[in-house]
Amino acid sequence: MFGVYFGKYLQDKGILTNEQYESIMSDKENTRVKMGLLAVEAGYMTNAQAEEVNTLQQLQDKRFGDIAIEKGYLSEDEVQDLLERQGDEYLLFVQALIQHDILTLEQIQTELNTYKKTAHYTALDMEALKSGDVDRIVPIFIKDGSIPQIMKDYVALTARNIVRFIDRFFRMEKVERITDYTTPFVAAQELIGDYKMFAGFCGEGEGIKKIAEEFADELFDCVDIDALDAACEFLNCNNGLFARKLSDENVEVDMCPPIMKSEKTIIRSKEDMFKISFYVKDSAVDLLLGFGTELS
Repeated sequence: MFGVYFGKYLQDKGILTNEQYESIMSDKENTRVKMGLLAVEAGYMTNAQAEEVNTLQQLQDKRFGDIAIEKGYLSEDEVQDLLERQGDEYLLFVQALIQHDILTLEQIQTELNTYKKTAHYTALDMEALKSGDVDRIVPIFIKDGSIPQIMKDYVALTARNIVRFIDRFFRMEKVERITDYTTPFVAAQELIGDYKMFAGFCGEGEGIKKIAEEFADELFDCVDIDALDAACEFLNCNNGLFARKLSDENVEVDMCPPIMKSEKTIIRSKEDMFKISFYVKDSAVDLLLGFGTELS
């Protein structure tokens, strides 16, 4: 998932085109990180040592790790560690930037430092993004200590289910507090019981359509009642898992029938609602959440 966030930053700076980004993300599916890049990134070898071993590989029918061990650059334990890390998504993205002659390793490090400062990320935030672990990434975007834990749990569950069912390379933005929201499309559901909760996918429609198409495995010409229904099916699945989690904690809620709107709709709350923008298949969709509040 790191490539999604860093890639957007590079696109905004004009370093990476949309076509290059799509090509890189496509290539990642069937590529493994080269041992030399892994060794340099891990601090086991210098860039010069990795280039030397790469050159020797052109002359010898030996693996990178075997040559590096012979040269005394790596130990057997270090080689084993690198082999286990060859599927690292962060390094796959870095490798692709280098192979496409977009940036050098040194330039990538410079841009990473700038990206970290621009986005106000901590070192731990950057490590979480590089890990690709949704449960570590979501808290980066919900740091407000006054946000209820139930909401943090719900967003984390939703993010995991988007990865499982919709788009493993989705992107999200920081949570916003709002009291009213205007949208042309709504696919939502309320949960009532020990908690009262509203959750809905809203927005211009393309993001809702992508959710519907991926979950239903069906193409829709537009955001019609069938597309909204399919998006609500995903939401219902998500909410069912959330309700089960609450039940395990002795909190009982019932799921209400889906709410579908395909006309200009204004949602208002007497208290704060929360909006989290997701990008699925590069299309925006807003997740709107309300907890224990009266909505109209």
